[in-house]
Amino acid sequence: MKALILSAIIAITVVSCNQKNKETENNTTETSTNSNELYACSMHPEITGKKGEECSKCGMELTEPVAQVEPIHEENEKTQELKDTTKLPTNDVKEKVIETKTPFSINAIVANYLKIKNALTKDDAKAAAIAGKSLFNDFNTINSNSLTTTQKKEYLDIADDAKEHAKHISDNAGKIDHQREHFVTLSKDINDLIKMFGTKQKLYQDFCPMANDGKGAIWISETKEIKNPFYGSQMLTCGSLKKTL
Repeated sequence: MKALILSAIIAITVVSCNQKNKETENNTTETSTNSNELYACSMHPEITGKKGEECSKCGMELTEPVAQVEPIHEENEKTQELKDTTKLPTNDVKEKVIETKTPFSINAIVANYLKIKNALTKDDAKAAAIAGKSLFNDFNTINSNSLTTTQKKEYLDIADDAKEHAKHISDNAGKIDHQREHFVTLSKDINDLIKMFGTKQKLYQDFCPMANDGKGAIWISETKEIKNPFYGSQMLTCGSLKKTL
């Protein structure tokens, strides 16, 4: 009987303790919740504090609950990390510009020189002037950047002189004798350029012993047939083939 009464007492004690623990937990939670809640004065809503505190302006009790707004984070850490990893390092990506150099060629120069030569063999000063202008433009537009420093210097030395004679031929359409005088030195310059850089076609070096005041002069031709540009129709076949270039 005593054992039964003792067991009942123990059971009642355990239940009572559990009930007190639950009440304590509820009170703690409520206290924690209440401690985080803010209240405002009904007369001065800008004054906030804990429930039951007095308004600093009018002394009334703070009774109006203040709505709690949780801060909104624009980006969480994972989102930020994702954005960071997807950013392209623009400074690390550089376009490689491949410079291409146009191969140097004197083919256009030779072609217009031959037009001058053929015009002079026909005593056509006007056609010679037109070809002279084209040759002058060739020297102004040709790109010599692909040449070595030494080659470029040698080329420019010759080209500057040849350009001057091409200009004289271009500017003197009505003075064929003057054109032929400049054609003497122009032919030497073109011959030097051909020796330096070559051409895509077979060419011949011809010689007239009477040109250049009897000192003789060479010219370049695309055919073996002798057609003298220094005298034209006066002595068209005067001269000889000296060599193949």
